Amino acid sequence: MSRPLILASTSPYRRELLERLGLPFTVANPQTDETPLPDESPEALSLRLAEAKARAVAKLHPDALIIGSDQVATVDGKIYGKPGNRERGIAQLQELSGKTVNFFTGLCLLDSCSNQAQVRGVPTLVTFRTLSPQEIENYLDREPAFNCAGSAKSEGLGIALLQSMRGDDPNALVGLPLIALCDMLRNAGIKVL
Repeated sequence: MSRPLILASTSPYRRELLERLGLPFTVANPQTDETPLPDESPEALSLRLAEAKARAVAKLHPDALIIGSDQVATVDGKIYGKPGNRERGIAQLQELSGKTVNFFTGLCLLDSCSNQAQVRGVPTLVTFRTLSPQEIENYLDREPAFNCAGSAKSEGLGIALLQSMRGDDPNALVGLPLIALCDMLRNAGIKVL
């Protein structure tokens, strides 16, 4: 690759996913305000934040391809973010028990030289099993997923909380839709294979 590839994220999960492609890249903290706008849909929020993260990093890297990604979990219009602590994690899992959640992942590949952005959304529908209070406690004891939207880390023990998953890219649920990203990279002239 002749131009730097930068992941605008401090997420270790996104970093691990991007490493699968075997392309050289660096990581930058996008320092973006993630507050939803008034009446902003969850889908619009994730798309806006994915691009905002990429653009925040582009200010310091004028000749790079920058990847931004953001994920929002939602049920009936209510947004579930990262719980941050055990109490909120328990509350989230109690609310999500037995429900189908739309994990909508926004993805942006920004060419900071041309200022052109490719932006896509990748939905994943996840149905949680009906969870007992003891199962929720046991799960969070073993895997404190307080930095995961919806309090469930599907690439770990959180898979045991789920009944089903439906989506075009299993990586999207972890936070970086690699199928869409590979397509975007090809569109930008980057050979993945």
